[in-house]
Amino acid sequence: MNDFRAKYITKPIHKWAKKALPALSQTESEALTAGEVWWEAELFSGNPDWSKLLDVKAPKLSEEEQAFFDGPCQELCGMIDDWKINQIDGDLPEEVWQFMRENKFFGMIIPKSYGGLGFSAFAHSEIVRFISTRSVAVAVTVMVPNSLGPGELLHLFGTDEQKDYWLPLLADGRELPAFGLTSAEAGSDASAMVDEGVICKGQWEGEEVLGIRLNWKKRYITLSPVCTVLGLAFKLRDPDALLGSEKDLGITCALVPTDLDGVDTGSRHLPSSTMFMNGPTTGEDVFIPIDYIIGGPEYAGKGWMMLMSALAAGRGISLPSMGCAAIAYSAHTTGAYARIREQFNLPIGKFGGVQARMGRLAADAYAMDAARHLTCAGLDEGRALSVISAIMKAHATFKMREAINDAMDVHSGKAVIDGPSNYLLPLYRAVPIGITVEGANIVTRSLIIFGQGSIRAHPHMLDNIMALQEEDQDKSLEKFDKSFWAHVGHTSMTVFRAWSRALTGGRFAPAPDAGKATHIYRQLARWSAAYALTADFAFLTLGGELKRKEMISGRMGDILSEMYILSAALKRWEDEGRQDADFPVLEYAAAAGLKRIQSSLDEVIDNLPARWAAWVLRFFTLPGAKVSGPDDRLTATCSDLIFEPSETRSRITGNLYPGASGDALDVLNQCYAKVIEMAPVMKRLREEKKTPEEALEAGLLDDAEWANLNEMKALVDKVIAVDDYSPDEFAALFGNEDNKDHQSLNKQAKVATE
Repeated sequence: MNDFRAKYITKPIHKWAKKALPALSQTESEALTAGEVWWEAELFSGNPDWSKLLDVKAPKLSEEEQAFFDGPCQELCGMIDDWKINQIDGDLPEEVWQFMRENKFFGMIIPKSYGGLGFSAFAHSEIVRFISTRSVAVAVTVMVPNSLGPGELLHLFGTDEQKDYWLPLLADGRELPAFGLTSAEAGSDASAMVDEGVICKGQWEGEEVLGIRLNWKKRYITLSPVCTVLGLAFKLRDPDALLGSEKDLGITCALVPTDLDGVDTGSRHLPSSTMFMNGPTTGEDVFIPIDYIIGGPEYAGKGWMMLMSALAAGRGISLPSMGCAAIAYSAHTTGAYARIREQFNLPIGKFGGVQARMGRLAADAYAMDAARHLTCAGLDEGRALSVISAIMKAHATFKMREAINDAMDVHSGKAVIDGPSNYLLPLYRAVPIGITVEGANIVTRSLIIFGQGSIRAHPHMLDNIMALQEEDQDKSLEKFDKSFWAHVGHTSMTVFRAWSRALTGGRFAPAPDAGKATHIYRQLARWSAAYALTADFAFLTLGGELKRKEMISGRMGDILSEMYILSAALKRWEDEGRQDADFPVLEYAAAAGLKRIQSSLDEVIDNLPARWAAWVLRFFTLPGAKVSGPDDRLTATCSDLIFEPSETRSRITGNLYPGASGDALDVLNQCYAKVIEMAPVMKRLREEKKTPEEALEAGLLDDAEWANLNEMKALVDKVIAVDDYSPDEFAALFGNEDNKDHQSLNKQAKVATE
C-alpha cells in the first residue's frame, strides 16, 4: 500500500464512504454474498468479452431426458382436461397425481443416488415449459417440489441422515412437500416474519429430547393443502441458552411432518381460478426435535442464507419456463388464428394493427426462450445465478403478461368467452400468479436486479463494501485503498470507452465476426460502457441512498436485463447456425431492446439528484441520441414468420403440446393446416371472382377440392365459435338451480307484458 496515498488521499475518502454507506444488516449481507455472478458481470464491466458468451455450451437433453420428454411427459399431458380441473373438479384427477408419483415428476432435481431422476436444469425447464402449454395447474404442481423447498434445501444443505431418509421419499412421491415462507406480516420482507420457534425440551416418541416449539401462520403456500411434510421458515430463539450463548438465532429452516399435533394445512386459497393446491397453514405449539433443522443444529439461524442460495431454481427455471411457454403459445395460436380468421375478405394477420402485435410476439418468443436456454446453460455449469435468476423471473413473467394481452387483443371476442373452446383464458388468469410469486416483480425489478446486481456484478463495488464493513480500521483502510484505486482505474477506462463509443455510434466497439449480427454486438458494447459509467456516478452521488431510489434502480435493472436478454438472443442465433430466415426476429429484438436501453438510461440521467453528474453523463454517453425501434417493414416481416408455416415458425414457438384429439387447440392446428393447404384453391377462386358453389358448377373445382373446401369451412366455423350454455347447463356448471328458475320467470314476465 502506498503510504502517502493512503494517508492523504484514501483516508479522507474512506472516512466519507464509511458515513455514506450504512452498515449492512445480516439479511442484506447474506443476500449480497449468496449465489455468484456470470455473464451479467461482463455486461456490467462496460467492456464485455464476447468470447465468454459464445464459448458457453448450448444446453441439450440427454438421451434419458429426451425419452422422458417423449414418454411420460407427453403421456401426462394427454391425461389432462384443464377445463375440468379448473371449472368442475377444482383439483387434478387422482390418476394424474398417481401418474406423477410413479414417474417421479416430483423428483426431477433429486440425484439418482437417492431415487430421483437427476435431471439437468435444461431438462427440468423443458418439461415445465411443455406442461405449462397444456395446464398451468399441473405445471405449478410439478414446479414446486422441484423448486425452492425441502428437496432443494435438503440437496444443498441437508445432513447425510436427512438426505438418506427424506430424499427417496420425496423422489417417488411418498412424501409430498410444501414450503412455508410468506406470512401476512412478511411478504417480500422475510426478516419481518413473526413465525417463531423456541428451543426447549419436549417429548418425542416417548423420550425427552432437545427440540423446538413452533408457532406459525403462513399463507399462499403451494401444495400446503395436500403436503405431508412442510419446509418451514421461522425465527428461532434460544432464551435458556440450550444450544449456545446466542439467544436470538435468526431465520431458520426446518422440516415439519404435517401429521403432528397442532399442524393445520387443510384450507385452500383460489389463486386466480387456477386450481393447483394452494392455501394457508398454521401451527400451534408444534414440537419437533432439534435435528429436524435442515442441515442440523449448526444451521440454526442460517435460513436466509440457505433461501438466497436456493432461489436460483425457482427464479431461474420454474417461472421463466412457464413465462416462456405462455409467450410461445401466444405466438403459435395468434399466428394460426390470424391466418384462419378473415374480415373484409382478408386474413386479419394482414392488417397492420394485428401485425404490430404479432411482430412483437414473434420477437419476444425468440428472445425470451434464448434467455431461458442461456440461463439453463449457466445453471447446468453448477452456477448459482442469483442476479440472472431474478432477471429471468421478472422479465419472463412481464413478457408473459404482454404476450397474452397481445394474443387476447388479436383474438378479440373469441378470447373473452369462457369455456373449453377458449385456449387463451387459462393462461390469462394465471398471469398475476407468475407476476407476484417467488418475489413480487415490483420488488424484484426495483430492489433486487440492480440493488444486488450492482454490487455483485460490478468489478469492484463488493470489494469496496466489504472493506468498509471491516471492523479493524487499519485492515479496513488497507483493503479499501486497494479496491478503491482499482475502481478509479476501471472508471477512468469506462469514461474513455463510453465517450468514444457514443461519439462513433458504437461503430468501432469490440464485437466478434458474427456476419449480419456484428453491428448488434457493437451497439450492446456501446451501451454496456454507458451503463457502467452511469452506475459509477449513481454510486458516487447517491451512496447508500441509492437503494431507496427505487425508480432509478428499477430503470438500471431494466437496462441490465435488456442487455442480458439481447445477448442471449445473439448467442441463440449463433448456436442455431445463423439461420438467415430467423434474422428478422433477432433484428426486431435488437431494435426494440436497444431503444428500451437508451430510453431507460436517458430517464435515469434525467432523474439523478446531482445535476452536475447528469450533465457529465450526458456529455460522455449521449443517451438522447436517436435509437429507432423496429420499423413497420421489419414488424410486418416478423409477423409473417408466425403467420405462415415454416421452419422459422417452428423454431420460434418451440415444443408445445399440440392438443388432445378434438380439443380446441387440436382443432385450431387442424384448421390452420387445412387453410394453408387450400390457399392455392382460394386464390384461384378470388382471381376468377367466383364462390365455391359457382366454381363447382363451372367445373373449376373437382370433387376432392370441393370436399376439402367444405372440410375447411367446418373447421373454420369450429375455430371461431365460442361456448354457450343452456339454462340447465349453466345452472349445473355453477350449482345454481335458482339461475335457471330466474331465467324462466323473466321469460314468463315478458310474455305476460306483451
